[in-house]
Amino acid sequence: MGWEFGLPAILIALLAVLIASGKWRWLYIAAVTVPRDAKALIRYIKLQGLVKKYARQNSSIAEIFAEYVAKQPEKACFIFEGKEWTFREVSDYSNRVANVFHTHGYKHGDIVGLLLENRPEFVATWLGLSKLGIVIPLINNNLRKNTLLHSITVAKCNALLYGQSLCDAVSEISDSLPASIALYQLNDTVQEAVLPNSKDMATLLQSASKEQPTSGVKKPDHHDRLVYIYTSGTTGLPKAAVITHARFVFITAAIRIMSGFRSSDIFYTPLPLYHTAGGLMSCGQALLFGGTVVIRKKFSASQYFVDCQKYNCTVGQYIGEMCRYILATPASPADKGHKVRVIFGNGLRPQIWPQFVERFNIPQVAEFYGATEGNANISNMDNTMGAIGFVSRIIPTVYPISIIRADPLTGEPIRGKDGLCQLCKPNEPGVFIGKIIPNNPSRAFLGYVDKVASEKKIVRDIFHKGDSAFLSGDLLSADERGYLFFVDRTGDTFRWKGENVSTSEVEAEVSNASGYRDTVVYGVEVPNMEGRAGMAAILDPDRQVDLVKLASTLKETLPSYARPLFVRLLTKVDMTGTYKLKKIDLQKEEFDPNVVEDAIYYLSPKGNYESLTKEVFEQIKRGEIRF
Repeated sequence: MGWEFGLPAILIALLAVLIASGKWRWLYIAAVTVPRDAKALIRYIKLQGLVKKYARQNSSIAEIFAEYVAKQPEKACFIFEGKEWTFREVSDYSNRVANVFHTHGYKHGDIVGLLLENRPEFVATWLGLSKLGIVIPLINNNLRKNTLLHSITVAKCNALLYGQSLCDAVSEISDSLPASIALYQLNDTVQEAVLPNSKDMATLLQSASKEQPTSGVKKPDHHDRLVYIYTSGTTGLPKAAVITHARFVFITAAIRIMSGFRSSDIFYTPLPLYHTAGGLMSCGQALLFGGTVVIRKKFSASQYFVDCQKYNCTVGQYIGEMCRYILATPASPADKGHKVRVIFGNGLRPQIWPQFVERFNIPQVAEFYGATEGNANISNMDNTMGAIGFVSRIIPTVYPISIIRADPLTGEPIRGKDGLCQLCKPNEPGVFIGKIIPNNPSRAFLGYVDKVASEKKIVRDIFHKGDSAFLSGDLLSADERGYLFFVDRTGDTFRWKGENVSTSEVEAEVSNASGYRDTVVYGVEVPNMEGRAGMAAILDPDRQVDLVKLASTLKETLPSYARPLFVRLLTKVDMTGTYKLKKIDLQKEEFDPNVVEDAIYYLSPKGNYESLTKEVFEQIKRGEIRF
């Protein structure tokens, strides 16, 4: 009888101890996150098994692709402008490319730059070159002059293969290219003219064998370099990040397994194939898993779901800003007439997430986060709105990523008295890092071709002396359950009125309030005042933004310290290939009407945006107008 009364008392006592110590909350969080963590763990184990399998087999991307060519030669591999490329046709084309360069003496370790617009030949060309062990820098086809020249020379290219549509770009820099770089021009037909000193690739392909060359060819290893992918170049010159065969497998398999893709899926990508998202994550679903990928030459907001409906796509890809453009289009029968069950990408802002999935009837959003060169990659696998992924609160060491305290302006880690880094508390913004474990494709940091640039992305002595991690440069926060949310880029955050302001958050609100227009926000110095005030540059060539509505809306959605004090209405804007606005020049010009040709407005004491004339500018400089 004593035992019957004693057990409840013991349980009550234990509960009291847990409550007093705060442990009960941990137990609650553990209980509600177990299903999520278990599902993720199973998928992660599956991913690791696949990665290790190909590592044991020492497989190259071309060898894995060849398995699907043998299984399903007549299945559509790529669809482009209504034309299907079967697995056999992609294989034949890639072999012809390999034979051309093999007969021209190119070998394992040589570097051939690829400058081509979106089309199936883009993938088939680098695939063919990779069969010889050649490394292929995938060069942004929007680059011109010094930036293009830099991208070719920094990769130490032995040759450059470029498309007919890019003749002018190559011609502009041809005199500055090292004489050792051979040029190959890919025309649509063999009759087209070729730039001086360039070889006609179309003619060479016509006479090349469609059988894979083997004699005198050194087989590429699983850990050999495959391609270089360049950073977007929002500031400074692009840097070439190293992608090995192993890294390609991990990136492509990770997004597939974590997002629940199927081999029967038809993928739609209008993204540039020279970047990781379109070129690896989407096209890799065909090369490594036998899926079908619909490629579009250039993104069109109005045609996105029209194309998805036309080609029966089941998975769509996006970059966050694209979703805003699509959302701004007029309603169409294709909005819900498609078969898309999953969209995946990065940068779908929480401010438009619910509107987007409701209007276009999207069952699942697989938002992911990751840098091409980095090892801190995560994904949202349970459709949690606004989250870019999660870290387990129960077993955080399974996937060693962390958020550490850092200066939001510089990104410099804040260290304790012991010289080590400090973990952020729930909902506390900090810099996202990924622990480096060499020879592990998911944890290795391959960095850039430029070793000095690579070293800048590594932080050492994090949680104990001697350890190291990839420093993402991005500010993230994690809620109590471990869900991760993007805050901003370090350096983009600015401080005003004693508060840190996230440019990303403000950009989203300004864009929404101005009709989903392109917007960039940055901090500018105001004479005689500490910190930096917010300034928003909005693309509005037709002067259609309602400034009265903008001011009143931002008053409701943003705290006073985060509201832009200055607004610039841009007539034109420069963007990167991933639809990111270039803000460095705008930031330098600040709000000086003597320098800026666009219309500028300031937030007056009345709470309205009024024209910032030269007289008003002088009053601000003299401190007669204060904020």
